[in-house]
Order: sequence, then C-alpha cells, then structure tokens
Amino acid sequence: MRIDIATLFPEMCEAVLSESIVGRARKKGAIEVYCHQIRDYTCDKHRRVDDIPYGGGMGMVMQAEPIYNCYKAVCEQTGIKPHTIYMTPKGSVFNQKKAIELSKMNNLLVLCGHYEGVDQRIIDKIVDEEISIGDYVLTGGELPAAVLTDAVARMCSGVLSSAECYEDESHFSGLLEYPQYTRPEIWEGEAVPPVLLSGHHKNIADWRLEQSLKITSEKRPDMYEKFEKERNKHKK
Repeated sequence: MRIDIATLFPEMCEAVLSESIVGRARKKGAIEVYCHQIRDYTCDKHRRVDDIPYGGGMGMVMQAEPIYNCYKAVCEQTGIKPHTIYMTPKGSVFNQKKAIELSKMNNLLVLCGHYEGVDQRIIDKIVDEEISIGDYVLTGGELPAAVLTDAVARMCSGVLSSAECYEDESHFSGLLEYPQYTRPEIWEGEAVPPVLLSGHHKNIADWRLEQSLKITSEKRPDMYEKFEKERNKHKK
C-alpha cells in the first residue's frame, strides 16, 4: 500500500510516522508513506497557499490550485487516481470498520486542511470522502492524518507479525478487548487470573470472551447492544 499525505507541515507527520511499528514497516518496504509540502506546488513567489474567504469572516482559506497541483503530481507518480480523503471535523467519524475498508486499497491520498479549511471547489473536484477522528476541532489535519495512517497501515501485510495482532483486540470484532497480564505472576498482592496460567486454550478463550462481553457492556453499552443483535441474527 502507498499513502500520500498533502500537508503544510510534512515534518509534523513524518515525526509520528517515522517511528515505532509504522516507521519500521516503511524502512523494510512493507508500506510506502510520502508526505508532500503543498507550498512546493504553488506558483506564488512567496509560496503563499491561502487567502481571505469570499463573503468575509475570520481566518484564511487554503487555495485550490496548490492542492490540485500536488494531487496531479501524486497521480503522475502512481499512474492512477488515489482514493482521496480530506480530514475535516465535518467528515464521517473514523472507526475500525473504515480502517479495515481503507487497508484493502492500494493507494490513498490524505489531504490535511488548515486555517479555516480549503476551497470547496477542490473538495468537489478530487475528494472521494471526508473523514473526522472525532467531534472536536484541531488546528490542522496533520494529527488526524497520522491517526488514520497508523490505523490503516498496521493492518497491511508485513507491518505486524501476523493478522492476529490486530484481529484479537478492541473494536475489530465489535467488542472491547479483554484484560492483559504479564510477569510477575503476583504484583502488589494482586495475582494473574489462574485460567491464564492453566495452558488450557479453550478455557482461556472462553474467559477472554466473557471478559470482553463484560467490559463492553459496562463501558460501551451501545457497542454491546449492537454486538448482541448481530450475534442473535446469526443464530436464527
């Protein structure tokens, strides 16, 4: 998979995506991530990429032309039109289901807005979908782009050691994850649940499912209700 990020702050994205699991995956070629400086694609000698909004109002709006030039350059590099995402508080809220869907694509282009956003005409021309990482506003789209890239990249082949690393965790199955424990066996007087030391795989699996159901019902009753509806539907 190749992910291109169009941004005014490529160093900000690189700082996150060059480290840890995603950083190692990039180095070994399991995934490609490129951060493009939108200012490099403006024809303005001062490298200006924004202007005041028509109709008045506070702040500045990113111009369409530099973004479009960046988009065309990425299309030329890849030879195809990438699935283009605009990170914006107005978008659909990102979740694990969407991350799985995006991880199956070959090329993504993520556009990071800034200031008061971007000219609507560039959204209409190149953007396939608008995505938000939550119902709040940040100063730019760089952190959301890094969040989306991390969530998608970790499910690509070769990034994690196996599919079990992401399939057996919160949200993937529709439940929150069960509690995890490691050495020592007893810490501050608290012992690891005996079933986890039993070596009995079925009992461990049953305990983990029971815990996931309990935790989900307590912390996310909305998720629990949805999970139970789906489970009962399949039983019929």
